Amino acid sequence: MADVLWIKIYRLLMALPIYVLNGPNLNMLGLREPQIYGLTTLGDIEQRVRSHAMPLGLEIVFRQTNFEGELVTWIQEARDKAEGIVLNAGALTHTSIAVFDAVQAAERPCVEVHLSNVFARESFRHHSFISPAARGVICGFGPKVYELALDALADIIESTDAASNAR
Repeated sequence: MADVLWIKIYRLLMALPIYVLNGPNLNMLGLREPQIYGLTTLGDIEQRVRSHAMPLGLEIVFRQTNFEGELVTWIQEARDKAEGIVLNAGALTHTSIAVFDAVQAAERPCVEVHLSNVFARESFRHHSFISPAARGVICGFGPKVYELALDALADIIESTDAASNAR
């Protein structure tokens, strides 16, 4: 137990952050299609993410943009400045080869998230350009998807650290 606590303290002091990146229209959460996305705002989600990250020993960089190029730039930045990425690319998920290329080039574990179950919606939402470059995909659980993604990244990072220490 003490070892786990020290690992978490070390992570908070020394580790790179997790980038939580949000694409187009996610700034409209709480207003846009509440029957699909609910009334939770992106600010509410950010608070939940930060609260959930603390006991995991994870620092968070939380961002949103409506511009594909800016999202690509942030993903590229994560290559050198982050341990992992939680990515809700919004509609860019279904259209952007540039975002796919950036995730692949970042060489960081990426968890793709969607608030709604994209497979229960319009058929054009069933295809993700990002999924082949992501470590995993979590969808359909509302804001909880971000917390589940943090749990997954914490496990991935911990197992990577353990493998490095075993060498």
